[in-house]
Amino acid sequence: MKKEKTVVITGGASGIGLAITQLFAKKGHQTIFLDYNSNAGNDVASTLKKDGGNIQFIQTDVSDFNSVRTAFDQIPDKIDTLINNAGISHVGNLEETSEDDFERLFQVNVKGIYTCSNAAIKKLKTNGGGSIINMCSVAATMGLADRFAYSMTKGAVLSMTLSIARDYVSEHIRCNCISPGRVHTPFVDGFLAKNYPGQEKEMFAKLAATQPIGRMGKPEEIAAMVYYLASDDASFITGSNFNIDGGFLGLKA
Repeated sequence: MKKEKTVVITGGASGIGLAITQLFAKKGHQTIFLDYNSNAGNDVASTLKKDGGNIQFIQTDVSDFNSVRTAFDQIPDKIDTLINNAGISHVGNLEETSEDDFERLFQVNVKGIYTCSNAAIKKLKTNGGGSIINMCSVAATMGLADRFAYSMTKGAVLSMTLSIARDYVSEHIRCNCISPGRVHTPFVDGFLAKNYPGQEKEMFAKLAATQPIGRMGKPEEIAAMVYYLASDDASFITGSNFNIDGGFLGLKA
């Protein structure tokens, strides 16, 4: 990336979002990250500032438009990139998904992209263009067992990405999404500890083996793709979905 950019990252205090925040800060960009968890966000900001990062943390609930508006009021009038990473998961099929589960995932994973993109679009237009990068999932384009509500939200993310890309291409605003397969994040560790106590290593190996490449992805690998899509080198890319899944989709028998 040739010039310093102003980048806004949602869900930037943990998992994939943390790796994205760390990468942009390390590369010297003005890095603003939003997260619901104020303790984690303040800790990340403090650490990155000590390392010389141009970093700002704003506690935000992406499902609440008032919270998002308040956050974006603290953000410069011009931004180069919005990275919609904030998201939550749920394990369960149709019968195992309560109305509360469904609504909770919709509010964060779908409405959260709407609220933040809506708040950011004026700043991108004022900038003369830029990019929106949405965190999608392989669940958007294939059937995954016991991921009913999660898959619903990621299908919406893909559709929103294509719609934004079409509507704002003349404004020089690009919109793309990334669809990871299984990535080793704290969510995976927590899921295994909760559902397979004493069998964490065995079950981790089984989950990793579902990727043809033989392992789970690393948050840093997803962050690297985000960084590229935000760069001027990706200026010809819009309306695209990038699978980063260790061959999960393309190489399945």
